Amino acid sequence: MEQAIKDLSMKKWDWMIGKRLDNLSNLFHEKAVFVHMGATFSKNEEIDVIKSGSIVYKDVDIQETSVRVIDTTAILLNKVQLTAVVGGNEVTNPFVVTEVYVLKDDQWKLASMSFTRLLTS
Repeated sequence: MEQAIKDLSMKKWDWMIGKRLDNLSNLFHEKAVFVHMGATFSKNEEIDVIKSGSIVYKDVDIQETSVRVIDTTAILLNKVQLTAVVGGNEVTNPFVVTEVYVLKDDQWKLASMSFTRLLTS
């Protein structure tokens, strides 16, 4: 099950980079929350941010991944270097991205995604 969650997370990154909004809309739980460095979004707001180009996900270098499954909830942690265009500026930041998936009608749905910027020396 852990590998299935890792694979789903990888697809999600590909969909975010490729602006595959239908796939993302199907993956995101209706009550999902997205926590970025400067804002918190609902499912529809996150889709709109990607659609409008307010945040353009360009590349993600996944350095470490771990998954914990607790009953019908899966918590995935990705340590990444994320390159994105935000406000017209390309930026690369180190993050731990926490993804929480819940099992709904035999499908894993992304319920929460939070970006925690890592401090670098």
